[in-house]
Parts: sequence; C-alpha cells; structure tokens
Amino acid sequence: AGAVIGVIALALVSALFLAIGFVLQQHTAAQEPPEERLSFRLLLHLLRRPLWVAGIGTMVVGQVLGATALGMGNLALVEPVMSMNLLFALPLSAVWHKRGLGKREIAGMLALVAGLVAFVVPGNPHGGHPLTPPWPNWMIAGATIAALCGVLVAKGKRSPVDLQATLLAAAAGTLYGMQDALTERTLTQFGHGIAHTFLTWTPYTLLIVGALGLLIAQSAFEEAPLGASLPAITVAEPVVGIALGVGIYGEHLNLGAAELTIELIGFALMVVGVMLIARSPVVVASVGATEGRRDPDREKVLDEGVPVGDGGDYGLSEEAE
Repeated sequence: AGAVIGVIALALVSALFLAIGFVLQQHTAAQEPPEERLSFRLLLHLLRRPLWVAGIGTMVVGQVLGATALGMGNLALVEPVMSMNLLFALPLSAVWHKRGLGKREIAGMLALVAGLVAFVVPGNPHGGHPLTPPWPNWMIAGATIAALCGVLVAKGKRSPVDLQATLLAAAAGTLYGMQDALTERTLTQFGHGIAHTFLTWTPYTLLIVGALGLLIAQSAFEEAPLGASLPAITVAEPVVGIALGVGIYGEHLNLGAAELTIELIGFALMVVGVMLIARSPVVVASVGATEGRRDPDREKVLDEGVPVGDGGDYGLSEEAE
C-alpha cells in the first residue's frame, strides 16, 4: 500500500508540473502573431521568451517525474493520475487571466478525468516487448499517425478558431502518444548501452516526432485558451499511447464484456468532457475577444455580467477588455 501511495503522490506532483508548464506555454504562445502558426519560426521566437522556456522546463520536469512513476508502477495506475494535470491547469489559467470557472467547466473537467480513469483502469495494459516489433509494424503505425495528424491539421485550418485549437491539440496529443511509445522503446534500448541506442533510428525519430508535436501544440495554444486545446491533448495522448502499446508492443488489455462496457462509457465521458470545456462560455468569449469579433454572449457579459459559478464567469482579462 505504501508503494502505491508513493507512486500516486509522484504522479500527482508530475501532473502539477505539467499543468504549470502548459499554462506558461499557452500564455506566451498566445502573444505571438497568427501568421507564425504551424511554422517553426514560432518555436524560434518562443525560444527567446524566458517565460516559455520556463514552461518547457517545468513540463520536462513533469515528464521525468511521470516516467519515474511509470517505472515504479504501471500504466493503468499512473496515466489517470497524470491526467489530473487538467484539473490543475484550467484553474491556474483562470486565475492567471483573472477569469472564473463555472459549473460547465468544472463538470467537463470531472467528466474528462473520470472518463479517462474508466477507459484506462479496467483495460489494465500489461506485458509487451518494446524491442521486438518488426519494421512493417512501425511503418504502418507511423503512416497511420501521419495520416491522422494530417487530416486533423488540414481540417483545423478550415475551422473556426475554437474548433481549430481543439483539432490542432488533438493532432499534438496524437504525436505525444507516439512520442510516449518511442520513449519507452528508447529507454529500453538504454539497457543495452547508450552508444548502441544512438546507432538505431529510435532516438532520432523520437526527436522529430517530439518537435512536430511541440510545434502543433504551441500553435493550438496560440489560437485559443487552454480550455479549447488541453482537453484534446489529455484525451489523445493516452488513447494513442495505449493503442500503440497494444498494436506495436503486443501489450495485453482486459477485454471482457464488463471491462469493454466500462471502457466505452469512459470514452463517451471523455468526449462529453472535451465538448463541455471547449464550448464553455469562458472559452467562447475569450476566443471571441481574441478574434476581435462581436460575440453575442460576450457582449451580454460586458453589458450585464454573469456571476461566477452561475453557468460560467466570463471575467475577461484586462487585455481582452
């Protein structure tokens, strides 16, 4: 029991660091000009921003702590706890931007995290061999991930701002899921020697996938508040990571009738949670302010005001006003 509590505590600390990192990244990326979206110039500019670099550093600390927790526990225990970064990030972002969180946003966060727990825990991913998959498996997986991300990015470019941020974030989360799978393989290869590892394709592919995921994530953060982007990352990363673990590494899932039913309910809850948060009045009003368009809901808030906790406090930041 003590070991389990230790793993959970470590994963919670990891989630907190990830949340702080996401908030710092989004706050900085949102100040970049829109023409840099999906261009590596965006990352070059952000690298000159100390606050963004601090956000990346904080996120890396969270990822290292999460990897340590995974080494002590298993995916079914650690992944749902790490998803709690959403419960830290959105309130932190709301405080940073002087906004409030209403019932809709809180319900969405709880539904998303509960859904993720229900999706991961009953399946209990276990087993697998990261070093044994043949080339065709990786080529099929890579082509599938590339096609999926291409569709999400292309669709996002033609979508409204809030939906664009969600679609870009889903693409970033998909790449982060691939990054998790490659990280597991790379860490396993280190057991055969660091020099041997860097003579293989894995670490270089990991760097490319990580850089692309980071670029798309920052583009999503630049587009809209965290509520429109982070939920999609929170869902896509573990789902893709588990799918790759099963499809590539041969990990096993419990797929009995009861487990499968709970997993489907969990997936439905995740979708509902993302929709509740991404379409919340706070996010929509903030996106409207970013676009400089006339938003009826936002105008109602500016004219009449909506109290915190009564369907959402628009509490726009001073910049938006």
